[in-house]
Order: sequence, then C-alpha cells, then structure tokens
Amino acid sequence: MAKFKHNKKRNSAFLYEILIQELTKSVLSQNKELQNRIMSLIKESFSRNSTLYRELKLYRAITHTKDVGILTAEKIINEVKIRHREIDKKQLLSEQNKLTRKMSKIISSNIFSNFVPSYKDLASIAQIFNNNTSIKSKILLENELVGKMSIKESAEKMVPIDNIVYKSFVKRFNEEYGNKLLEEQKLLLTKFITSFYNNGIELKTYLNEEIGRLKKAVNSSKDKKEFLEDKEMSKNINKVLDMLETYKDRKPDAKMIEEVVMVQGLVRELTQDVN
Repeated sequence: MAKFKHNKKRNSAFLYEILIQELTKSVLSQNKELQNRIMSLIKESFSRNSTLYRELKLYRAITHTKDVGILTAEKIINEVKIRHREIDKKQLLSEQNKLTRKMSKIISSNIFSNFVPSYKDLASIAQIFNNNTSIKSKILLENELVGKMSIKESAEKMVPIDNIVYKSFVKRFNEEYGNKLLEEQKLLLTKFITSFYNNGIELKTYLNEEIGRLKKAVNSSKDKKEFLEDKEMSKNINKVLDMLETYKDRKPDAKMIEEVVMVQGLVRELTQDVN
C-alpha cells in the first residue's frame, strides 16, 4: 500500500480527541481558566450545526460500531462515504483552520503531536475519505475496518485505553504537575474521557458507586477525635458531604469531575490517617 501522509489538522475526530485529553488535564491540574476556555472551544466548534460535528459523527459511525456482522459493517462504511461526499469541504476546511488556530493559541502548538489511542483507525478513515487514495488502498483499509467493527466489544479496546493511554498520559501529567494520580482517580479519568463518546453511561454508573463509597468514608471520619474537637474541621467535612449529596441531581460535567477527584484525594488521606 502506498505511503499516505495523514494531516492531523484535517481530521475532525483527531482534533476532538486532543481537546478531550487537554480538557481532562486541565480538570485534574485544577486550571479552571484553561478548563473553561477548552470547554467553550469544544461547544463552539462542535456544535450540532457545525460541519466539524457532522464529520465527527461520520468517524464515530465507524469507530464506535462493534460486534456487528460483516455485511452490516460494509453497509455502514458505504453509507458514511456517501454522507461524507455531501459535506461542504470548503466550509469544513474553514472550520478546521479556525479551530486549529485557536487550539494553538489557547493550549499549545505542540498538542497536535499528542498520543491518541485510536489514531490509526482515524487515519485509515481519513484515507477512505480522501479522493487521492488508490482504489486498492481504500479496499484494503475498508476490509481492516470491517474486521474491527465485527469484533465483540468485550474483546477490544478498553484495555489498550487503560494500559497505553494512561502509561503515556499519566506519565506526562505526573512530570508536569509533580503529583501521583491515585488508582481511583485514573479510573475516573478513563470514564470521563470515554463519556464524551458513549453517552456517559459508564461514567454515570461508576460515579453512582464511587460517590456512595466516598460518602461512606467521609461519614466514618466525622466521628474521629480531631473532627469532633475542631469545629472548623467538622464544618468543612459536612460541606464535603453536602457537596456529594448534590451530585445525585446533577449531570456529570468537568467541574463535578474536578470536585470528585479532590474528594478522592481527601478520602485517601483520611484512610491513611486511620491506618
């Protein structure tokens, strides 16, 4: 197959993945200003009326399809190609240029070299969309994607997301911010990232269980001598419990994830003090 030079800045799905990575980093580093700017950029650039969002959905139609028959996978790819041809390419290019300029300005010009676990698949789809790709190459790439779309969900990518992304991502985070992420914080981070493209079902389920655990741990700490004797500490611990209680009526967002991460750290400290 002929060598294909993939332009990351022309891949809407790749740009979205990077923004989600950087958003997560800003949440964990408690950089609220950057967090808000990235959130605004995502909402502005990938609004439902944008061409970027339209292309992103086509990428997802392929990358998020698992455990289907070969014929079904082939039909999905064919339909995606048809719909992609209908996209206004000039408008798409304009939106991509505008987004990449803002990403470089708000975050860094180096973020386009970020590691994205699904990069190979995103690049393959981009080749299928590209009219300059040879027929033979397109067919070979489509066959490869069909094979992946036919794999059962349980057999594929969640392990690579945990083992590969976090070995790279957490390492960079630790080097940059000098803090070790707890295992429970890594797991929350995983659920948070994937929630942007699985309707948040796994995140909501995990949060329900994790918040229950945190509430139980904080409640247990209320009876410790130092809290009973210190009114200010007792007041603060009650504020944490009140905050956790509000989560049952809230839709998970970046701010909430940031707060839960902080409570996870607090609970670990309280538990270590007890031990």
